[in-house]
Amino acid sequence: MLEAIALLAFVMALAAFLGGRRTAERLDREIESLKAELARLGRESTEQGSPDIESVRTEADVAKAAEPEAMADGPWARARQDAHTVADETRGAAESLDEEAAPPAVPSAAAARTESLESRIGGRWPVWVGGLALALGGYFLVQYSIDAGLLSPTVRLTLAALFGVALGAAGEVIRRRAVPAVADRFRNAMIPGVLTAAGAVTLFGVVYAAYGIYGFIGTAAAFILLAVISLATVGLSLLHGQAFAGLGLLASLLTPLFVSSGEPRPWVLFGFLAAAWLATLAASRLRRWSVVPTLANAGLGLWGLAYVALATPFEAPPVTFALLVMIAGVALIWPGLGERYAEPSGAPAAGAWERLFKPPRLAISISAAIVAAVLALLFISPTVDAQRFPVTEFVVVVAALAAAGSLRPNAVYGALLAAFGAIAGTWSLTALSGVLSYLDPSLADLPPEIVVPGHTAMLSAMILSALFVLFGALVLARRPAGNRPFVVLWAGLAAAVPNALLAMSFLMTGNFTFDLPHGLAAFAGGLFLLALVEWLYRRGTEAEEADVPGGLLALGSFGLLVIGLHAWTDGLVTTLAIAFLGAAYSFATRLRSWPVLPWVTVAGAVVVLARIAWEPTIVGPGSLGTVPVFNALLPGYGIPALLLVASAYFLRTLPDVRVRNLLQALASLFVLLTVAILVRHAMNRGVLDSSVPTLGEQAIYTLLAIGASGIFMTLDGRSPSPVFRYGGMALGVLSMLSVLAAHLVGLNPYFSGELLGSVPFFDLLLIGYLLPAIGYAGLARYARGRRPLPYVAALAVSGAVLAFAWASLSVRRFWQGQNVADWKGFLQGETYTYSVVWLVLGVLLLVVGSRMNAKSIRIASAVLVFIAVLKVFLVDMSNLEGFLRALSFIGLGAVLIGIGLFYQKILSSSAGNGAHRA
Repeated sequence: MLEAIALLAFVMALAAFLGGRRTAERLDREIESLKAELARLGRESTEQGSPDIESVRTEADVAKAAEPEAMADGPWARARQDAHTVADETRGAAESLDEEAAPPAVPSAAAARTESLESRIGGRWPVWVGGLALALGGYFLVQYSIDAGLLSPTVRLTLAALFGVALGAAGEVIRRRAVPAVADRFRNAMIPGVLTAAGAVTLFGVVYAAYGIYGFIGTAAAFILLAVISLATVGLSLLHGQAFAGLGLLASLLTPLFVSSGEPRPWVLFGFLAAAWLATLAASRLRRWSVVPTLANAGLGLWGLAYVALATPFEAPPVTFALLVMIAGVALIWPGLGERYAEPSGAPAAGAWERLFKPPRLAISISAAIVAAVLALLFISPTVDAQRFPVTEFVVVVAALAAAGSLRPNAVYGALLAAFGAIAGTWSLTALSGVLSYLDPSLADLPPEIVVPGHTAMLSAMILSALFVLFGALVLARRPAGNRPFVVLWAGLAAAVPNALLAMSFLMTGNFTFDLPHGLAAFAGGLFLLALVEWLYRRGTEAEEADVPGGLLALGSFGLLVIGLHAWTDGLVTTLAIAFLGAAYSFATRLRSWPVLPWVTVAGAVVVLARIAWEPTIVGPGSLGTVPVFNALLPGYGIPALLLVASAYFLRTLPDVRVRNLLQALASLFVLLTVAILVRHAMNRGVLDSSVPTLGEQAIYTLLAIGASGIFMTLDGRSPSPVFRYGGMALGVLSMLSVLAAHLVGLNPYFSGELLGSVPFFDLLLIGYLLPAIGYAGLARYARGRRPLPYVAALAVSGAVLAFAWASLSVRRFWQGQNVADWKGFLQGETYTYSVVWLVLGVLLLVVGSRMNAKSIRIASAVLVFIAVLKVFLVDMSNLEGFLRALSFIGLGAVLIGIGLFYQKILSSSAGNGAHRA
């Protein structure tokens, strides 16, 4: 055991030596750099004749001459003070203690000098090796006395303790008397620190040996003595540097591990750890250290993690107390409230955000936030065993972390981790409330001690939601314009976190029929956020300063009001209420000029679309009637569509083109969706399902798309808008694609075998082919000169293709009846009739194309005639016999000659008129 103590002493001393060297060398570099900067400013003032800089140089020379006497008060404490004094004189104003000086760009001449080998070996290494030799010498002396039996255990421990005290005293004597006379460049040899560290390690080993090896003292006495030694080491670090503080911190963290008790006392454990952490942080605050407090956060977190994970059961209040001390210390002591991050007026936004997320001493804040968030979530994890389910402790830690994140910008990571902890913890609480057992039966076997009552989970969510809203309001009240990114961040948290928490709580623990508590909480939060937006704009803040946080808060208010509507209403009433609520924000633009108001209407439309996607019948399949048009679908789809149309018309002069176009697009979508769903309901006998539509239903959709494309074209002519322009063209293209996919192939009666109807002409072919053909022809004529030529040509060709399909299927109906399926084969008369009809149709298209001066229709006519020619030569020649075969060729020849004469006449008459229009 004694060898283990010696090894531990060796490691701790070595860490102190190496860390102290780095600390002292960094101080030397800072001092020399600041002196070089002072010399450069002196040269500039000499050239310019500035008396102020000359006085600064004189004062600096006096300070340099008096340096040995000043160093007598303590070289390591005075080194920092001298560095700050020179920095203050060169800058001309006192800087905050919380802002660490950046290294100057001017290299120091003294730092640039290369130290000789003799200086390094003679002035530095003997000190470090000597300290190690002292520690090992004490160990070997004690070991020899044990092996030889020269001294009793009591005498050995007494001598070791006296040796440790003597080392500390020697270190203090050297610090007070010898070090001030040593050359400045040897100050990082740390002779006082080495001796004091060796003495502290020796005393630590003596106390542990008296307790763990010989049993001379009890657990309480050993714990108190080890605590006093470790805390005293932390206190002495103010004289000997950050490495010495790390040694004291390490001793503090190891003290509970070395002193074990049969009856664990978590309050004593975490009370001592909190005190040691607080002492370390206080010393770090005085010397502006960042490494040691970060390590202290990690050490406290590791102890908490080990206790919560291994103790069965664990007590949450002691760990919570230690976490609260850590959060309060980081928020109020170090880095504390002194750090100022207000951006100057006119500072670029990108730089403000970068400075917000990259403040000095970031490791202290973020390590404390991670420790607090992880342990708070571990409290309510089902994998640990607590004396009682620590919901209260979870809420307290998260609330404290959020409060610290709202106090100062450099705790922004604490605010974000608090938000994450609140959302993840609320999900865990609501999942453990037993509701998920309905979705996953395996969760029904959870142990009863970790099942959280639904009202407890709900209350936790509501408390955290209220706290985040309150903290956001306090941030807006304290920092309206001094730090815009910080305000924007907290506005987003105040808007998003309550929405997430209340939504989870309502979905997992709420009553979907009528939930009074969730509705009250949601409506109260939504109205409070709206009042906060009103206050933000009325307090005289610049518009650009208030637009982003005000917009976030307004969107958050809408989300909370939507949750309240879901809690208090159901079915059709909820859908209509959300639609009216969204439209109300647009109409409120007459009263308030908040830029976010139209965007809230867009969000309302998205929510209504989500409800429609979740339940297309609005009221449920069992409650939806079978009466066409006049059923719940008409108000459920139609009223939101009318409200969006009214909002788009109301905001038609809005300067923001993006939201105006988006509202027009949503209004158009809802109108088309309303008509389409009513057609689906009527054509499907009152049932909304995913079955394949019939040709008649698909034809209605095609006609609707054609009509909507024409309406968009008209609206675009009266009020130009990219929504009407490109939306109408997109509808036309989609309808043309549906013709190719559905009318000609998928739903074609020739392939599907669908009956056409008993009445000729007024049958399925009329609505499925002829009416869409006429619609495309009319749309193509209307689009000439208004839309691009390829689009117009595609519309004309689509109409010609549908006309060709109607004529061909009508011929088959004439010969085969209302069932025109392909399995019935072809008759000779039917085959001949196809040739006649195709030729006649080709001639008609040629005439129409000539009269309309449409080149695309004439090309379609030529294609149709070419198909007829191929059919006559390839099909009629082999399948027709006798008179029909001869008649087919005679008719073909006559038609071709007539077409040739017709083209000769057209080309001759238009030779001087230029090219024909497409």
